[in-house]
This record gives sequence, structure tokens and C-alpha cells, in this order.
Amino acid sequence: MLGKKEYMTQIFDESGKVVPGTVISAGPLTVASHKNGRVVVGYGERKLKNIAKPQHKLGEALGKEGVGFATIKELTVEETYNPGDKIDVSIFAEGDIVTVSAISKSKGFQGVVKRHGFSGGRRTHGQKHSEREPGAIGAGGLQRVLKGLRMAGRMGGERVTVKNLTVAKVNKGENLIFIKGAIPGRKGTLVEIKGV
Repeated sequence: MLGKKEYMTQIFDESGKVVPGTVISAGPLTVASHKNGRVVVGYGERKLKNIAKPQHKLGEALGKEGVGFATIKELTVEETYNPGDKIDVSIFAEGDIVTVSAISKSKGFQGVVKRHGFSGGRRTHGQKHSEREPGAIGAGGLQRVLKGLRMAGRMGGERVTVKNLTVAKVNKGENLIFIKGAIPGRKGTLVEIKGV
């Protein structure tokens, strides 16, 4: 299932415990075609002028003129679907274990303390401004920086997968899924949900 991250909130379960989680606006997906034994599905809508020409034909499955899919994905499914069929949140039920993938929040250029969890230097013994510095970065005599050294740089904006999350609630009327716990990304991030 594909969807968009909406917001984080909390609900009360049957025993009265607070369950924190994330609300995802999921589907409905429209089956566009079949490819290599997999199903090509489309999610969302976008004007044809803003879509690459090779993807125009897939938009015909929507049944709307001048409109195509905003997102197209190939999925492996157990059931048989025909072009034009809809897949909605009813494929999930409360208590299902799922895997969620999304692009994490981008944090820009960050130092080693935030990016890699370095402790930094101490303030005592003659050091003035070394609280968040990386310290020594090379061995004596090598005259170069070793590959793979953890240093400052761009952080976030990567595909992150979180496994073993629980579906706490499914609202079929509004196409919403409430998943227990946090998932990567900002509000509006495209989210991929897979059943285990």
C-alpha cells in the first residue's frame, strides 16, 4: 500500500492504555498494468503536462481525461488484479504486523556530534572551543585521511525502513491507517507499507 504521512497522535485501546502512533492517508491504489509478473499501481493524481510522456498511457486506468498518476510503483501481490481495479486500506486489519519505508527528514550539513553521536572534547585542561569537534582524523605517517571516516556532512534525506510495526486502527471510510509508533519522514512524505 502507498500513502502519505499525515500526523502523529495517540489513541486509547480497549484496555484503556494510551497508544502513540502515526496516521497515514493510504490509497486507494489503481491497478494500471502488469509487468514481469508484478502489478503496476498508481497513486494520487497529477496533470498530464507534469508527467513524463512514457507514463501517460498508464494514466488511462484512472478513467479521467488529462490526468495521470502522481506516483507509479511495481508491487508483488498474492491476489489477481486487472487494470482499473482498486486496492484500498481494507487489505489491512487491526493487529497486522507491517514494514514501513519512507524518505527521512533532511537535516542539511551537520557536525559529527549530531550526525554520528560523537561525545566531543572536554572543556578542561587547556581546551577552549573543542566541545563539538571531531578530534584527530588520521594516523601518524599516513599523510592522508582514511576512507569511510565518520566526519561532518549532509544528514538525512535517505530511504529508511522500519520493521515490525503494528496496525492499531483502520478507517476504511476515510482511507486512514493508524500505525503504532513513529515512521520516517515529514508530513506529506510518500510512505510504502508492506504486510509481513
